Amino acid sequence: MATCWHNSPPRPDQNMASPAEPTVREIFTAFLEGWLVRQEAFLEKLQILSSVPLDVTEEKDEERRHFVERILAHYQQYYEEKIKAAKEDVFLMFSPPWLSSFERALLWISGFKPSMLFPLLNGLVGDFKLSAEQFQRIEMVKAETRREERKIADEMARIQESVAAPPIFNFMRKMGRLVDGEVSELNTAVEGLKAAMVVVMGDADNLRDSTVRKIVEILNPLQTVKILAGAAEFQLQARRWGMQRDSERRNTEFE
Repeated sequence: MATCWHNSPPRPDQNMASPAEPTVREIFTAFLEGWLVRQEAFLEKLQILSSVPLDVTEEKDEERRHFVERILAHYQQYYEEKIKAAKEDVFLMFSPPWLSSFERALLWISGFKPSMLFPLLNGLVGDFKLSAEQFQRIEMVKAETRREERKIADEMARIQESVAAPPIFNFMRKMGRLVDGEVSELNTAVEGLKAAMVVVMGDADNLRDSTVRKIVEILNPLQTVKILAGAAEFQLQARRWGMQRDSERRNTEFE
């Protein structure tokens, strides 16, 4: 009796393409969307905590201090996710497609310039009066921040200028005509460029973080929630306005 061979039925997971790994862009965009939702919620709470100027009891101040720590941790999480993404694709982090064109126009080394906090603080002085000591300490932080900004900007300029010099530019001119050894050399040079950009972005984010923390140390709890509310509102409003302008421009282009 002849033996009949039958093909085994395919398993459910056969002939199915495995899902593609999410890209750095997809991962960070998803993170940012959730982060901004939390930012909106934090802003509402900050506005509540800063809306009753006469409520300066120790209990209320303690609530404000606790909430300020949550806000600082919220920003720290953002910087940690940024540097993690930058180590995968630093060029993407310097020209983030998830931002509006207006937001990108305001970028200084992949984020807002730290010294932008000081005009915000000046705008809120009408809401609370700084003591002479606070004013002097704020001025010292401002001067220190601007010195550090110049140092970081100089380093960024050095990195940018290095692209127009050997070896990277020489390899760029021969693109498509590189031999094996030159391809390896170009890859090594580009990896060095990317590593330097990650470092300078980290320095800029550290300065953003340290500037806020130094200001928080100077202000009292009520003043602190006011400046943090102002900073959060600026960021969210800049995003809304920028997104709206981009949407209006796209609609005009298709008319």
